[in-house]
Amino acid sequence: MRTVAILGPTASGKTSLSIKLAKKFNANILSLDSLSIYKEIDIASAKPTSNEREGIRHFGIDEIYPDVNFNVSIFFDIYNKAKKYSEKDGKDLIIVGGTGFYLKSLLTGLSQKPNITQETKQKVAIALRDINDAFKFIQKKDQTYAQKISNSDSYRIEKWFEIYLQSGLGASEYFKLYKQEPLIKNMEIFEIEMQKDILKQRINLRTEEMIRNGLIDEVVYLEKTYTRAPNSMRSIGIKETLRFLDGFIGLDGLKEEISLNTAKLAKRQRTFNSTQFAPHVKGDIKYIFDMLVIPN
Repeated sequence: MRTVAILGPTASGKTSLSIKLAKKFNANILSLDSLSIYKEIDIASAKPTSNEREGIRHFGIDEIYPDVNFNVSIFFDIYNKAKKYSEKDGKDLIIVGGTGFYLKSLLTGLSQKPNITQETKQKVAIALRDINDAFKFIQKKDQTYAQKISNSDSYRIEKWFEIYLQSGLGASEYFKLYKQEPLIKNMEIFEIEMQKDILKQRINLRTEEMIRNGLIDEVVYLEKTYTRAPNSMRSIGIKETLRFLDGFIGLDGLKEEISLNTAKLAKRQRTFNSTQFAPHVKGDIKYIFDMLVIPN
């Protein structure tokens, strides 16, 4: 079974390219998207519709409900399922999407955090009362980890203390001792490159289309059904629409905020792909299609 990955910033055309390639090679597709994974989040995720999938079997789309927290363990399970079915059917697998972290985890392996008890959570809360002191403590105990974060990164500081207070080990040492084997050791990676001004236009057009297709009604339904508590409700497209519904911004402000936050996400995706993966083929959509289809 041949496995290839197609990366690229959001709105760059990855989905349509993957479907075109899957039809050409009779392959399955595994979505590498942290929002398309959810059922009922259809417009905000910009997932391909059933018709747009053109009969290609997709994994990683409509797998869980919005009130279930998606994590890398769930993604690993979905990958294993996609691999099993692809091998059984004698098909290749195309992994496509913008969430490069999950692909990186497949290639490098990812250790699971220890189960955090309620008692440990209480201790963590106490330790984080002064974020500066907490960071200084990490510097003393785990310089490797401290060098990778800022002294105001409360999220990663909290995660470090959870591991330390539960296991007695700094995060760097813990992950070194309990590192999992990679699920994939060799994979061809291709990345779509697009001029920033063109990508910005595509983002703006997609935002307009999402709103025209019923984004606001979708978010109203999601809030009514699942409340605002799930992590999925903090996603781009949803969080801005909630601000619109609360009266903080108008329709023009909604379009502007979604487009701006999507552009920022695209920038983070490009940076991640450039720094976290070995040198790989980059180019526009036609170039990548030709590289995969036309024999060298």
